[in-house]
Amino acid sequence: MGVTQSLGLPHGKGAYPVGCTDVMVGRASQGLFFRLFYPCIPQDEAEQPSWIPRYEYYSGLADYMSLNRKLFAPLLSVTFGSCRIPVNWDAPFRPRSHKYPLIIFSHGLGAFRTVYSAICVEMASRGFLVMALEHRDRSASATYFYKLDPEASDFPETQMHEEWLTYRGVPKDQKEFRFRKQQLHQRANECIRGLKLIRSINSGKAVVNLLHTDFDLSVLKDNVDLTKVVVMGHSFGGATAVLALVKEAQFKCAIALDAWMFPLENSVYPKVTKPVLFINTESFQTAESVAKMKKITTTSSETKIITILGSVHQSQTDFTFFAGNLVNRVFRTRGTIDPYEGLNITNRAALAFLQKHLQLKEDFDQWDNLLEGIGDLVVPDSPLTKSSL
Repeated sequence: MGVTQSLGLPHGKGAYPVGCTDVMVGRASQGLFFRLFYPCIPQDEAEQPSWIPRYEYYSGLADYMSLNRKLFAPLLSVTFGSCRIPVNWDAPFRPRSHKYPLIIFSHGLGAFRTVYSAICVEMASRGFLVMALEHRDRSASATYFYKLDPEASDFPETQMHEEWLTYRGVPKDQKEFRFRKQQLHQRANECIRGLKLIRSINSGKAVVNLLHTDFDLSVLKDNVDLTKVVVMGHSFGGATAVLALVKEAQFKCAIALDAWMFPLENSVYPKVTKPVLFINTESFQTAESVAKMKKITTTSSETKIITILGSVHQSQTDFTFFAGNLVNRVFRTRGTIDPYEGLNITNRAALAFLQKHLQLKEDFDQWDNLLEGIGDLVVPDSPLTKSSL
């Protein structure tokens, strides 16, 4: 029997309480915007942030889904407005004797930095720093940056205004592959810029967060293990993770959740020599897409492909927890698998993979069998026997 009501985001299962904050650097669209999830010292009075950070994102979601924003943005706001993320907002960072590995997370089409909070919270609770990017290639349903007014006086801080970037579909005069390929390269470059920013902060460089939160980025100094850096993403973000792995030597491996392989150029495949874990859902992939993943197994022998049975594309997003019956029926946010069980499999497979390829001294290898597709509700490769295109 399927779950019918709206649920709630699970708390992290690891040993660390989780904090989060938002960071925006650079006064242009070329800067970076992300949510940082981190092991924290919990505070009694800590606020739990709203899942959807601002009303503009509801309008963006309506646009992305080709719905009337005047009608549907308020409806989405009523549906999701009370949803919270089970973390301590702006809580103090928790240093430890050994440094934290880093995960850079790339969202899918029409998503934004908070849509994968369940996965990010779990990874932070297991002792990772997680940078959940909000891409500025117009693939997010909405995002913004700060722009300096041209007439800015001697006090530019007071002269900044928000500039919003809304989702943009493929222009009528452009081929989809060419348009998406361009976005893919921008996204991979943003992942690399994210890594460079953390590298600077880790080395002690002062970085200005334009959002003026209570979290002081300088506490990360000397606390990030830059020998253990991974890139991870869902759908378009899965393809982004693969490309970023090729472009940046410091990324040790990649985790691609239900990757949308379409925008990757054929020339990329032979260059993927580091391990990739493809965690697919049962309903989204095609035989052609899985064949592309298998190409990578020929150049990277440690690459694994598994499929979670009973799962749909949205099973790896937070929508699977927050959508009630009606939203689920319309948008297929849930498959037949229990959402918590699906997330568990995804997280455990990812953690086993990370232990192996980042040489972590944890107990995540207890889930190594998942990497071979062995276990309840998981199979190796793909159950596809014929093209579903």
